[in-house]
Order: sequence, then structure tokens, then C-alpha cells
Amino acid sequence: MAASHDQLGLIMQLRRRGLHDTHVLRAMELVPRELFVDKAFVDCAYSDTALPIDCGQTISQPYVVAFMTEKLAVEKHHKVLEIGTGSGYQAAILSHLCRRVYTIERYRELQKAAEKRLQKLRITNVTTIIGDGWLGWPPQAPFERIIVTAAAPEPPAALLEQLADGGRMIIPLGETRETQALVQIDKDDGQIEHTELLPVRFVPLVRGRVKRR
Repeated sequence: MAASHDQLGLIMQLRRRGLHDTHVLRAMELVPRELFVDKAFVDCAYSDTALPIDCGQTISQPYVVAFMTEKLAVEKHHKVLEIGTGSGYQAAILSHLCRRVYTIERYRELQKAAEKRLQKLRITNVTTIIGDGWLGWPPQAPFERIIVTAAAPEPPAALLEQLADGGRMIIPLGETRETQALVQIDKDDGQIEHTELLPVRFVPLVRGRVKRR
């Protein structure tokens, strides 16, 4: 699928903002964001802004998606865990960069809709489940990379445990939306190192799962 004029315009904008990883930018060219936004916001699909989706959640600003993905430093052989499937957009981006993506969503409506979008795009290396993101996905651990798309007051202990040695996690941390920062967590010989990256505003990472249809 060829990238649209609006899509290419967004890629150029991301380059101007300092994002230069060609693999990440190519992945964003390959994923049509208009399939992942609400129909009412299709005209805004390639604006560099976050947009509302169902269940009171959001699809992140493209710059933030690209920035987080670039900082994650994904390699082809990696197994990646995503916490917060949302619309499925971030998982679709990651699918072009790594061997396998496992993604957890607490809202069944969002998980089912994301699954349909990924199937429509014939993306076969992403597995989604309904679950509690705080608990991660123990049967598939360890993960070389973990990306969290909702903010927690502190890194969930289960995710730190499931992060492979030599692995990296990108997660928004903060008690409130006004105090959140995107943080890079590197694990080396069991030691954890935090690097603060930039201020952000994400929906909260809520414990538990929502039992709906």
C-alpha cells in the first residue's frame, strides 16, 4: 500500500522534529493511521495530535509513537510486550520491526477491534489478549523489549521481572497527568537504570481487567 500525501507529510514533519531512524519511519509509512482512528476523526488521521478512541482511551500523537519506538531500539529478532493495545496502532508499527509482538488490553471492545484491524492489514506476528497490564504476560516472558502506553506511578514489578537481561522498557511514569515523564528503563546484570526522556500525558495504567462482551 503506497503512502498517501498526508502520510508522507507527517513523516517529513517527524524528520524535522529530530526523528531519523529509517526503520521506524518506514514502519509508520506502512501503517495507515486512518484505519486506527474513529471515523469522526479520519480527516485528522495524519495530524500530529492524539485522538480519542472508545472506552475513554486515546491513540497517541504520532510524534510520541515514533519517539517511543525509536527509543525502544527494537531489533528484528526481538520479542516485544506492549501494555495497552488501544486501537492497535502501536502494535502495528512494532510488527514491522520485530519478530513477535504480544499486546495486552483491559477493554474487550478495544482488543477485538484492534484484532480486526490487524487482520485486515494481514499482520500475523501480533498476539492480543484481554488482561491486567500490571501483571504482564508471564507465560511468554522474558521479553527483550517492553513498551507501556499508559502511565503508572512506578514501574510495575512484574514487568521489571519479565524484562530480559540486557532488555529495555519505555514507560510513562507519574502520579498525575501534569507530572508524567517518559522514562527509559534498561536492565543489565539484574541492575535497573532509569533515564528520563520527555514530559508526556497518557491515560493511567489501571489495575485489573474490564469484563465486558
